Amino acid sequence: MIRTLTVMGAMLAGTAAMAQDSVPIQPMDVNAARAELGKRMFYDERLSGDTGLACASCHSPEMAFTDGEALSAAYSGSMHFRNSPTLANVGYRAAWMHDGRLGTNLNDVAREMITETYLMNMDMRIMQERMKQDPKYVEMFAAAGMSEPSNGGARNALMDFMKTIVSRGAPVDTGDLSEAALRGQAIFEGKGNCASCHTGPRYTDDQPHNTGVADNPDIWADPERHSAFVTYAKFMGVENYMNLREDLGAYIRTHQEANKRTFLTPTLRELTWTAPYMHNGMIATLEEVVDFYDMGGGDDPLKDASLAPLGLSTDEKTDLVEYLKALSGESFDTDEYVWREDDFDYALIEDWRNVQN
Repeated sequence: MIRTLTVMGAMLAGTAAMAQDSVPIQPMDVNAARAELGKRMFYDERLSGDTGLACASCHSPEMAFTDGEALSAAYSGSMHFRNSPTLANVGYRAAWMHDGRLGTNLNDVAREMITETYLMNMDMRIMQERMKQDPKYVEMFAAAGMSEPSNGGARNALMDFMKTIVSRGAPVDTGDLSEAALRGQAIFEGKGNCASCHTGPRYTDDQPHNTGVADNPDIWADPERHSAFVTYAKFMGVENYMNLREDLGAYIRTHQEANKRTFLTPTLRELTWTAPYMHNGMIATLEEVVDFYDMGGGDDPLKDASLAPLGLSTDEKTDLVEYLKALSGESFDTDEYVWREDDFDYALIEDWRNVQN
């Protein structure tokens, strides 16, 4: 029987729970051998069409599985038009992507990330054959109870690995909050009105909101980013996409005017690792995030009605930042999350690249 990781608690409380009811996020029940296989895949550039991009290229464990960029990289010949979100606690997400267009099934998410042209641009039939040529993959698939490398098995393995990425050791969970952070928590749950959207153990309601964040002009100034944006907008049925100069966010799910420029509430877990902030990286620091909301958000006619100037003092802002910092825990740059065995067949990868060039 294949060994599985121990179940350490029930599923998270519903998103209706307020932030002050937060408890440490519990690890999920996964197949350990399959998760280890998924970890190796996560760092393997052969999962992309030209063998130049791995999942870890945009989701580095050193930065809580983000990339530290305002706008992410993408497949050769293109660049992305949004920020890489953290993968911390993704097994509990209610929706995926900044616009929420993908549901809770991590298997579907893995497929889109691998196959989308401006992401990893991989034909999964080719990916399967590449893994069959690698004895290590053959061995690991067998250890995970699968007869041979397959597309479905690969997606399930990635899914199980991502479920292991769970926050731990944050002061808000251990109770090791400074006096400033405790004052900041009171502001977060009261005067700051942060807990109206940042609720539950992951500090998000998983719902789209318009906060008036300015568009990132680099999306349209950079031809490679603009090309990726056009590809996305065309596929999602966005009207007049060639002339569009704004990211409409979750509008693509409903095509209703009221949903323009709405984006899912991001988790506040691991904030100290994941700058810059917002869906397009337009805010560089936590201090600037607090200033943004203290002003009542940005300027947008469809801005969420709950946003209004807060009138926070300098000291209150400082305390609020200290509480936000207390939502970050231990680094993910550990053997548990990083594939450190340097056994990828790079000579074979180079051969593939030479053929393509």
